[in-house]
Amino acid sequence: MEQTCATNYPVTFKPSNLSSTACPEYFRWIHEDLRLWKSTGISRAMVERAKDYAHFRLVIVDGKVYAEKYKKAFHTRDVFTIWGILQLLRLYPGKVPDLELMFSCDDRPVILKKTTKAQTPLQHHQYFNIVGMRMRWALAETKDWRAESEQGYKNSKLEDQCTHSRYKIYIEGRGWSVSEKYILACDSMTLFIKPEYYGFFIRSMVPLQHYWPISARNKCRDIKFAVQWGNNHTDKAQAIGRAGSKFIQENLRMEYVYDYMFHLLTEYAKLLKFKPRIPEAAVEVCSETMACPQRGLWKKFMEETTVKFPSDTLPCTMPPPYEPRALEAFLERKEDISRQVEMFESKTFPGKFESPKRS
Repeated sequence: MEQTCATNYPVTFKPSNLSSTACPEYFRWIHEDLRLWKSTGISRAMVERAKDYAHFRLVIVDGKVYAEKYKKAFHTRDVFTIWGILQLLRLYPGKVPDLELMFSCDDRPVILKKTTKAQTPLQHHQYFNIVGMRMRWALAETKDWRAESEQGYKNSKLEDQCTHSRYKIYIEGRGWSVSEKYILACDSMTLFIKPEYYGFFIRSMVPLQHYWPISARNKCRDIKFAVQWGNNHTDKAQAIGRAGSKFIQENLRMEYVYDYMFHLLTEYAKLLKFKPRIPEAAVEVCSETMACPQRGLWKKFMEETTVKFPSDTLPCTMPPPYEPRALEAFLERKEDISRQVEMFESKTFPGKFESPKRS
């Protein structure tokens, strides 16, 4: 790579295949996540108010990316967030609209939810956030991430997270954990402890079909019941594990991850009530200027994930928003399944393994 931005990369998107596949069902949640701003739009003042919470501002103007950094993010969360968006622009050159967007790279969302008529859970019941950009492992033991980085993450390899076992447990850390998709993709029946934070795809997955729901209040009781049930119904437990793994492997293919980013940013840009502009303190970034100065693992990851040429096909077709009644019925169905499981568990272990009640 050159250390200057390429001048010979295509700037317009000209696919030879003009047919388009349907996006996975979870793309419909993009409409729900942005619904709060449908009636008001997003003003420059709204964006500027988020500056106090942001690690950087990302601006796209005429197909070029500019970043204005405010504070250091944990490890490389800001670096690889920007890197991913740069690859999106290489995949669909000229297709991503102009926009300005503030990014917080911390574990938890920071914008308090205002009074709203929204009836669907977003990423947390008290907060709004556009999901999919935070990166954090939730492992059983405490990790010294500084020491891990110095050792090349030898004790945190993805392949070690997917060793053969009948069950795996997902529990979030300080916020939504990136380990969610890796655990669900391992063919083991996932014991999914009810989270406070939601990843962009999990909301379309169904308990007992893709995972076994575990109450956050009665974890010990629920896990014991799930293991006993799975040991007595190995075929059914295996089917749940395989269905969860199939969902992840089919619906989170890299092309869908890029298409999700594309549609999310496109729908967000439609809400802007102002013309994006390049801040004086912003710096233009591109794949070449980001990757060339790097060494070691950073450079290796960037070289491996560089989009070499534009897509030959259109992005997947965005599904329409949920009809309110259909969405309500879907959410109620998921809750009903979880309540039925809790009822079976409480009958099997009455009075046992209960979490202490708060005084």
